[in-house]
Amino acid sequence: MEKNFFTKLKAGESIAFSGVIYTARDQVHKRLIAAIKKGQRLPFDLKGQIIYYCGPAKTPQGKIIGSCGPTTSARMDEFTPALLKAGLKGMIGKGKRSEQVRLAIKKYRAVYFLTYAGCAALLAGYVKKATPVAYRDLGPEAIYRLEVKDFPLIVAIDSQGKSI
Repeated sequence: MEKNFFTKLKAGESIAFSGVIYTARDQVHKRLIAAIKKGQRLPFDLKGQIIYYCGPAKTPQGKIIGSCGPTTSARMDEFTPALLKAGLKGMIGKGKRSEQVRLAIKKYRAVYFLTYAGCAALLAGYVKKATPVAYRDLGPEAIYRLEVKDFPLIVAIDSQGKSI
């Protein structure tokens, strides 16, 4: 990913993202924040990364991943500013974000993306590789490293804090 990738994006812009994203939902966020507070090493380096608010369904035989649609982003709002401060640059989910999160996105020059809700099976087709990373005890809510190609995203809040 080029250095200025996040700062070049504008609210309302649609992109087809190819690269790496990490899944993380509520319980993972709690664990990441606890590790940050204790000064512990995280399961992956947050710097410059994108987190997808998703807990993939069980992987059917012969498939790379099960259905993997976005979950409601607002549930992660209390954790988001600390993760952005730690270097996170992008988040993918569905729905509105709080004013506090919008201001943190602007402060840390990050981006919040939307992807299509209700299309979890379709979105699974953009995943080319899925590797469990950490917290396997959380089942589908474990952290997965996803390699995606042309994953459909809409810039909902850009690095200037502008929101659609």
